[in-house]
Amino acid sequence: MKRLTHTLFLGTAALLAVSCSDFLDTTPLDALSPSTTWQTEADAQKFLVGCYDGWEDGTELLYMDCTSDFGYNNFSWEGYKDFANGNMTEANAGANFYDYTTIRRCNTFLQNIESVTFSDEAVKKDMIAQVRVLRAYNYFVMNWLYGGVPLIDNYESAEEAKVPRDTEEEVRKFIETELDECTADLNKTPSERGRIARGAALALRMREALYYGDYATAKARAEAISALDVYELEPDYSKLFQVAGQDSKEIILAVQYIPNTKTLGVIGQMYNNGDGGWSSIVPTYNLIDTYETENGLTIKEDPDYDPVHPFKDRDPRLAMTVCYPGADYVKADGSTSIFNTLDKTLGGESNINYMTVADNASKTGLTWNKYLAPITQYADIWNTNACPIVFRYAEALLTWAEAENELNGPSNTVYEKIDSVRTRVDMPKVDRTKYNTADKLRELIRRERGVEFAGEGLRRADILRWITSDGKMLAETVLNGRLERRVGTVGTGSDPETRATITQNPSPEEVLIENRTFKPFHRYFPIGQSVMDKNKALKQNEGY
Repeated sequence: MKRLTHTLFLGTAALLAVSCSDFLDTTPLDALSPSTTWQTEADAQKFLVGCYDGWEDGTELLYMDCTSDFGYNNFSWEGYKDFANGNMTEANAGANFYDYTTIRRCNTFLQNIESVTFSDEAVKKDMIAQVRVLRAYNYFVMNWLYGGVPLIDNYESAEEAKVPRDTEEEVRKFIETELDECTADLNKTPSERGRIARGAALALRMREALYYGDYATAKARAEAISALDVYELEPDYSKLFQVAGQDSKEIILAVQYIPNTKTLGVIGQMYNNGDGGWSSIVPTYNLIDTYETENGLTIKEDPDYDPVHPFKDRDPRLAMTVCYPGADYVKADGSTSIFNTLDKTLGGESNINYMTVADNASKTGLTWNKYLAPITQYADIWNTNACPIVFRYAEALLTWAEAENELNGPSNTVYEKIDSVRTRVDMPKVDRTKYNTADKLRELIRRERGVEFAGEGLRRADILRWITSDGKMLAETVLNGRLERRVGTVGTGSDPETRATITQNPSPEEVLIENRTFKPFHRYFPIGQSVMDKNKALKQNEGY
């Protein structure tokens, strides 16, 4: 499939990239004015490409699980560590998601596109709809993370742009109306990989509805995605997250990166010290403990589960998602080695992957396999063409199952949707007798969603929206307390699942990574001090 190019024409970039704080009295000589550029269909196509540039950031997607119980970011300066441990403040606001660059570009496009004549009106409607979805997506991200943001127009001055926040509900209404109005104008399939098509608009509306508990709408949009008959589950789960799988029929939308043109460098930051990486983004044992055993039982339920060998006989997605101590892995030179983060020395020399030997060693002793394995798929780990997934078909299936269970409880169709995701990795079907009530099935659906999408940036939203039996956010349970590693040794046996021997009852000091705190006001991120300084009309979120 062709891929959306990110190369921008100079004039297009100059015109679209102006910020609210950079208004000038005269037009720069190297920029093109609207009166000279919005003339032809080709002009509109160039501006459309400008709207796509930066609409989502693959780096942010891959870091996002570090704001949850499933991930850890070792470096505060990268902006994600404090979202998980509760240390963010207005002055230390972490990574900034409060960004109107794409929204302003989309506004400019929509303001000018009507003056352009198209030979085919359907093409024009499709382009307009793409831009409306891109704008809605950016509002959705900010609205979910910050809880109400300004809905902006095109302003003539920086002073005019200093507007107060709309409420979270008002922003939701805008997003929902935009998507409901424009979806029908989109092509059924994208013209190029990375373009918005009908499935992406439906997926955004589905996710937004699910996050806010509108289960009827979430279910309806999931059904509409299936009815398109465009998407299907990828038989090879691992392939989804490799360069070789970027044209999979499961992928509804992914952020596009292109060799030598627009590359994704964060992949290099994710590898462990021994592979030249920084271990900036690593999984935790909270994730490992969430995977069922191969029998379809939790580790607490399965009498054969052995905490000394915790990787033995587990859900196959564990090994496909995480590189764990004792696993076989491919090195940059193409050779296969045993991943060892547990032994301080190897062959009489310091082990550069040991958890506390260096800042760049994984502090959990775990590394992601998603998007990283094998390392040989990338000519340069710091300039990769990895394309992080935003929406995929498995989300539609599990969203339908969750929504239907919340609306009407268990049914054969709910079980079948979940089964389709489980059986593609050879996990057993749902035990209908065991998960025979809405409450019991809810536990399984949440666990299934957690392991299916681990490392894909969805976990924090899930633990914020899922409410426990005491009426609290799940985050208040899983993000309060100690984040711990595990210690032990790695042998050289033939079975990767049992090479690691985990020490039981280790010293608390040896296994502590950090203490984490989550308070109810952490539901929303703080708006950064620099943003507040630029717009005095903004009001900070409570608690900060």
